[in-house]
Amino acid sequence: MDRNFADQDLFKDSQWNVIDGELCRVIDFAPMASIKEGKILAIDKTAPYASVVLECKKLPPKIEGSITHKVDFMNLWSAFKERGVKQDEEVLILWTKRHYKKVYKIFSAFLPRLWVMICRKEAFELATNPDYKPELKGEARAKAEYPIIEWKPNVME
Repeated sequence: MDRNFADQDLFKDSQWNVIDGELCRVIDFAPMASIKEGKILAIDKTAPYASVVLECKKLPPKIEGSITHKVDFMNLWSAFKERGVKQDEEVLILWTKRHYKKVYKIFSAFLPRLWVMICRKEAFELATNPDYKPELKGEARAKAEYPIIEWKPNVME
C-alpha cells in the first residue's frame, strides 16, 4: 500500500467531512485489529481499528482514511474478511453524518459513519461518471450500480 500521502489522510470527522455523502471505492483495507468470536481485538485504545485507501472523485487519486468506529470496522471486516470480495466485485463506501434517522441525530458524534457495499465491478464509475458507458441506461444502469450486499448502520435512513 502506498503511504506517501500522509498530509492528506482522513482521520478526524473534520477531514472526512470533505466527502460527506460522496461515494468512494475502497482500494485497500488494512486492519490493525481483528475480530474473534464477535469481539474486536484492538492493538490499544488509541490506535485506529483499520485504514482504508480510497478513490473518491472529490479528492486526490488515492487517499488513506482511518477507521475509528467499531461498527464501521466490523462492517468493513464483514465485507472483506468474512464475505470476501470476488474478482468481478468492488467495495464502495459512503461516509456520512447527514443520513441519520431524525431520532438519532442528537447522538451523531458517537454513531457509525460508513455505509459499506459490495457491488459489481465498474459500479463506482457508473455511479460517479455519467459519461462512462453512456449506452447503459435506465433500469440496466441502475441494476449495474446497485449493491450485491450492503452493511448499513441501523441508525441511518
